[in-house]
Formats: sequence, structure tokens, C-alpha cells
Amino acid sequence: MESEIVVGLDIGTTKIAVLVGRRTEHGKIEILGIGKAESLGVARGVVLNIDETVRAIKLAVAEAEVKAGVDIKIVNVGIAGQHIKSLQHRGMKTRRSIEEEISQKDIDELIDDMYRLLMSPGEEILHVIPQEYIIDNEVGIKNPIGMAGTRMEANFHIITGQVAAAKNIDKCVAKAGLMVAEVTLEPLASADAVLSDEEKEAGVVLVDIGGGTTDVAVFHDGIIRHTAVIPFGGNIITEDIKEGCSIIKTQAELLKIKFGSALASENQENEIVSIPGLRGRAHKEISVKNLAHIIQARMEEILEHVFYEIKNSGFEKKLVAGIVVTGGGGQLKHITQLMEYVTGMDTRVGFPNEHLAISSEEVTSPMYATGVGLVMRGLKLQQTHKVIEEKDKVKDHSEKRKGGWFDKIFSRGKEWFEDDSNA
Repeated sequence: MESEIVVGLDIGTTKIAVLVGRRTEHGKIEILGIGKAESLGVARGVVLNIDETVRAIKLAVAEAEVKAGVDIKIVNVGIAGQHIKSLQHRGMKTRRSIEEEISQKDIDELIDDMYRLLMSPGEEILHVIPQEYIIDNEVGIKNPIGMAGTRMEANFHIITGQVAAAKNIDKCVAKAGLMVAEVTLEPLASADAVLSDEEKEAGVVLVDIGGGTTDVAVFHDGIIRHTAVIPFGGNIITEDIKEGCSIIKTQAELLKIKFGSALASENQENEIVSIPGLRGRAHKEISVKNLAHIIQARMEEILEHVFYEIKNSGFEKKLVAGIVVTGGGGQLKHITQLMEYVTGMDTRVGFPNEHLAISSEEVTSPMYATGVGLVMRGLKLQQTHKVIEEKDKVKDHSEKRKGGWFDKIFSRGKEWFEDDSNA
């Protein structure tokens, strides 16, 4: 049976993308339509101009609605930006009875407690992710449901962000006439779309190179261990090309996409690109090798930041699956070779096609990894709500039965019994 429609809204620095999807009867995800608009109100993952962002969201939504043939009202939004921080914390809960099994309610209470942690002024908790549980000093438990125990502890990965940045995203979505179902940290969404469970188990780093930011997420033993947002991305490379070649920004962006390479040594000396001059001026000739030198210098700087975050996670030597690079930057030629050169780790490009039913070339581009991940998260959220509703229905039904025919018969029997004893 096919699921309801879910919409992912990726508010990026370069583009705003809206993906409409649903789960097919075979459990795969079908993307029904994509809407895209240039993002002018966002810098380094943070909304700086509300009106421009609202205009772009409306354009992208309108395009997606036409392509998918649906009305979009509720969206699952991604959040990024250099204000994102992560920390580790241990929570504890003492249970009253050792007889009762640990339930989802116990886990939910422990997670809710983490949301009450005291943060610095202006910061709020975005995600609380349980890593492992400790039940009565027994460590390394991944799922404690059904176990017995009184002292329940858990190690949590807590992701925080600025209240103002999150509020501005909410404001933009509301002004575009939409409602937010859930806000998700973008590297978590991208990880869902491009990483396999085996990679997360073996140890892997997700590197999502966007326009304004580069997002990093480290996984090991199937658990997220470290997250970071680096405030550099593809746009800074475009700026370097613009300055280094003395051309306008649109030409610099086109040069990067069509002829750009992350390794200068892979290009021939005699390859030349001719660029039209501005009104009445002569053509400009640019060496592809020089272009690659400009790109490589900045990309090496970004990757040094990434490598610092990998070392900072403490899992540098345990990441068997190496690095998966995605996002718009994942489309740059020779990016995997440069990444392997800088970090010494195996690298592949992550395409969001593993979970998709029919994958058109457009959808499987690394630049849509976050959007596909947001749709996947939305479907997961939808499934969770359905399970809770079903449980509530069963509970209501059993309570009605308790107050129904059984209780009536029982009370009548009681009355008959009492009448006989009084006689």
C-alpha cells in the first residue's frame, strides 16, 4: 500500500529545493516532483533576508506542486549553519519497579529530560540522539525495550543551534503559507539518503559540501558520534575563481561546473577556455590548469577543516568505510582523489539513489541528497505517528471492553450473588 505524500524543503545557500515523495508498496521511495529556486536570502546556511527567502520558497513550492500534481501544505525542513554545535551527555532515570519491563515510554521520558538541559543564552536543543544505554551498570545496550532493571542510563549526542536561526526558518516557512512538520539537521538527512547501514556500522564520515557550508557527520557502530558544520562551501570557490580570473560571478560559477577540477595535476597545460568579454570588450582566455590550481587551493583548505573534525571526533582510526562525499561539491571532478590525498582515507561520492524506486538523473544528483533525506525522515515520522495511533486505538478498545459487556455481566452476577446471600 502506498503512503501519503511527504515534502522535504532544503533551504540552502545556493538553492532552495522542494522534493515531493511517497513510499511505494515495495518500501522504496518515489519522488513525484522537484521544485528548485535560486536562494538569494541565505548565507552560510543561515537566513539573512526573510522576503527573498519566502519568495524563493514560494517559487520552488509552486514548481514542485505542478510537477507532482499535489497541494503542498506541510513540509519537513532542514537546518544548517555555523551556529550548529554538538555535545555528549549522559542521562539517568531510576525506575520504580524491577518487575515491569523497560518500555518506549521510559526511553521517551529519558530523552525529554535531555531537552530540559540548561543551554547558553540564545541556544536551543535541536536533536537528542541516544547512542547506547546502560541498564544497572550493564553497558553497550542498543535497545533496552523489554529488559528488566531499575537504574537506566544513556549516552546522548545532543545537537544545538541558535534560537534566532531556527525561528527565522519557521518565519519564512509560515510566510510562504506552509506548516513545519519537523526541523532536521541537514547532515543527518543527507546521511539517511546516501549511507548504508553497513557503512554506519563499520565507521564512516559523511561530508556534505554545499554552497555556503560543509557538513560533517561521523558514524561508528551504527551510532552517530560527531557532527560539525564548517562555514565554507562551493560559493567561496566561485568567489576565488571570480577574483583570480577577473571575471563576473555567473561566468565563474559556469567555469567551475563545466571545467572545474579539484586536482591541477590531472589537467593539461594547453587546455584553454575562451570567455566572452563584457560589452564590446575582447574575449578572455583562461587556462583549465590555472582554474584547477585556484579550486584545489581552496578545496584543500576546506578538507583540512573536515580532517580536523574527523580527528576531533576521536574515531579517526576506526572508520573502516572511509568518507562519503555528497552535496553540490560532490559533483566536482577529482574530488575523491583530493580527499584521499588530504585525509588518507578511502572516499566515494554519495548518490541518493539507494532508497529510491525510480531514479531519474536529476533526483540522484548529490545536490539533492539533503532533500531526499528530508523526505525519508518525513516518511519515518509519519510511520511513527501511525504506530502510536494504532496503539492508542487498541488501548481505547480494551478500556471500552473493560467498561462494556464484561463489566455489566460481572456487576449483574455480583447483584445476583448479593441477593442470594441476603435471602
